[in-house]
Amino acid sequence: MYKRTWNKKYGKSQIFTKDDSFCQNVEIDMVRLAEGEIKSYNESDKEFGVLILTGKCTVEGDGFKYENIGERETVFDGNATCVYVPRNTDFKITGCSDVKIAVTKCPSTKDHKPVLIKPEDVVAKEMGKPGWERHAMFVLDERVEADQIYIGECWIEGGQWSSYPPHKHDDMNMPTEAATEEIYYYEFDKPQGFGIQKVYTKEGDVDETYTVKSGDFVEIPRGYHPFHTAPGYKNYMLWIMAGPVRGFYMTTDEEHKWLNG
Repeated sequence: MYKRTWNKKYGKSQIFTKDDSFCQNVEIDMVRLAEGEIKSYNESDKEFGVLILTGKCTVEGDGFKYENIGERETVFDGNATCVYVPRNTDFKITGCSDVKIAVTKCPSTKDHKPVLIKPEDVVAKEMGKPGWERHAMFVLDERVEADQIYIGECWIEGGQWSSYPPHKHDDMNMPTEAATEEIYYYEFDKPQGFGIQKVYTKEGDVDETYTVKSGDFVEIPRGYHPFHTAPGYKNYMLWIMAGPVRGFYMTTDEEHKWLNG
């Protein structure tokens, strides 16, 4: 129900659109370009997060041109490079090598400035406790002025959980919890690597469990969403959140809250 897969073919692959998704505040394209190939965007009233997974490209639009950006050969080779593009701004992406890019879109009603987020701008944090430890990287966060878009990454070692103890962020109950949709994208350090993603609600109307491999996505319109990486396989997770209040405002499943003690 919530799972999708990217085939990693060249060109633009629309993974989640507003008309074909449970999430209504976030859309995602995956773009793969060979050197010299171009993909253009012209969409009204949307802000964009252009996150370079691997390879190099040039991103340019009205008033900005970021040339030959991107420093990773794999998603495990350091921090990401990302470009924030404000609403009603035509732009294009040109491959400077074989490049893979996640293009996130959110509805936007305000004008902001384009921003280049370099690897050295990314904030890294070690999060969790033994059993649910991960290396989190905050990329397009509160430091960048935007309406809804909020992007980060994680590296999760084999045998560890993430988004654990299970938490949710689907009710507007500030300052504790904000209504925020989320989408996960996964890659693993070995082709056969895999993980287990759950999405469930307290009410029980949603109770989904997915096996995910490299190239898979799971959208989380609501509910708790713990994830586990199979032992022996390191996981990369791109997490994309979208909502009117940007940030980590969430509540833990009451049955598992004791784990935070």
